[in-house]
Amino acid sequence: MIDNKTIWDVVVIGGGPAGMMAAGRAAEKGARVILIEKNKTFGRKLLLTGGGRCNLTNYEPEMRKLVEKYGDSGKFLFSAFSKWDVEKTLDFFHKRNLKTKVEEGGRIFPVSDKAESVLKVLINYLNEGGVKVLLGIAVKEIVTKENRIEAVQLDNGQQVCGKSFVLATGGKALPLTGSTGDGFIWLKNAGHTINSSEPSLVPISISDKWVKELQGTSLADVKITVSQDDVKHITKRGMVLFTHFGISGPTIINMSRTVGDLLKNGKVVISIDIFPSLGPGELSIRLQDLFAGQGNKKIKNVISSIFPVSTIVPAILDLSRINPDKPCNEIGKKERMALVHTIKNIPMQVEGLLGINRSIATSGGLSPTEVDFKTMRSRIIPNLYLSGDILDIDRQSGGYSLQICWTTGYIAGNSSI
Repeated sequence: MIDNKTIWDVVVIGGGPAGMMAAGRAAEKGARVILIEKNKTFGRKLLLTGGGRCNLTNYEPEMRKLVEKYGDSGKFLFSAFSKWDVEKTLDFFHKRNLKTKVEEGGRIFPVSDKAESVLKVLINYLNEGGVKVLLGIAVKEIVTKENRIEAVQLDNGQQVCGKSFVLATGGKALPLTGSTGDGFIWLKNAGHTINSSEPSLVPISISDKWVKELQGTSLADVKITVSQDDVKHITKRGMVLFTHFGISGPTIINMSRTVGDLLKNGKVVISIDIFPSLGPGELSIRLQDLFAGQGNKKIKNVISSIFPVSTIVPAILDLSRINPDKPCNEIGKKERMALVHTIKNIPMQVEGLLGINRSIATSGGLSPTEVDFKTMRSRIIPNLYLSGDILDIDRQSGGYSLQICWTTGYIAGNSSI
């Protein structure tokens, strides 16, 4: 229980990474801070990031390159990153004894490979500043008077009064973790503009049966192309993970928003090139050399040796319309070229995106034009500060979402005093 008459310096709503950073920073500056989280524990979504390992940021120390990772939203972030960038994020965690490592694509993880290690740092940060914590209690509504927030009404009947308020309730991704879009409703009622929210970083469902039969198989370095009506729209190089529903992996997830936009206009095909470093002619010669001297050996057994994973061979031969039991010395030029074409262009028919429940992040949210990114203060409600996924900021997977949380959370907490 809390005293309804207490007027807190800063009231933070949302106990995710942005909210915890904001509350910790405000308390570090000497403010009386209360943090309200509707879940019974902190960081439910944080513990799921990076496959449970927590991809806490991406090593991109150059400001301009970092901003470019956020697309059109990047123009809003220069002032924010000038105050709190990747280097300051790493310095924050390193000073608190979290050891980190850099992996492929600049992704940074704790050496422990456990998201719990990151969460522990944040909880200690709250404890150090004496932040009052309310867990398992939801905010029912925001009480405003003369264009300022006076208090928040809790679902247990209590009111929490404050001078400044930080809203860090997240977007709509992974709603089972508590991100149900409550903050969007409050902001809209207060006069803010909320852009429609859709899945933006999400695995992709594929209709082809052979894809689902490869569940658990991954190809580490392939070229991935998204096409519609034989027109290529985006090509990237990276990993593909085959699942029971289709495909996933960091590169696939980063392409999902483009796929979603294209699906509104018709069918979409994703193709993969297993040997992106080899041209068709080079691959044909390699296959010729492989078949030479193999005699009566079955092609399915011979070509398995050149693929990163042999489990994909049946699908490739089927798509090439080649009998898997056919001897290599009976494979003519026509069939060899068909095989080359398939290996360089394996098509997959997109069924759809998996939706909000499986989305790492959503597009949409609070319009960034209504936020002063130097302070994270609302341009409409002068004692309200915004942070984290509640903001409509485009980003890739690979640590960029959490970097927004650290940056905006710190600035909001720092400015709310």
